[in-house]
Amino acid sequence: MRFSRKLFSLAVVLLCGLAGCTSNQNSQELKEKTARATAELKGDAKAVAAGVREGWSRDKPLNVNTATREQLVSLPLTDAEADAVTAGRPYDDPSQLVTRRIISQSKYDKLADRLTAKK
Repeated sequence: MRFSRKLFSLAVVLLCGLAGCTSNQNSQELKEKTARATAELKGDAKAVAAGVREGWSRDKPLNVNTATREQLVSLPLTDAEADAVTAGRPYDDPSQLVTRRIISQSKYDKLADRLTAKK
């Protein structure tokens, strides 16, 4: 997240510096260009942050007994599946998500290496 903020801050500073170099443009046009560029950079920063979160979650399995609903939905599970996971706790093994009919076997096969069940 720090990387995203630094990237965003750097972009704003650069845009402000460029704005000072162009005296021929009217201020409204400059404000609009700056707003568009800032919005674009903000979107890029969010994409970077999402990529970092996804990479982190792949390296570290998610504990189905302690994961938040938001973490479960990011796996990807549907909202209903995430709610069912939290309602069915505790689990001795992540494969119980299939035996308890919370998710399908095919979905579990895709997620198995990203799940753990620690108490």
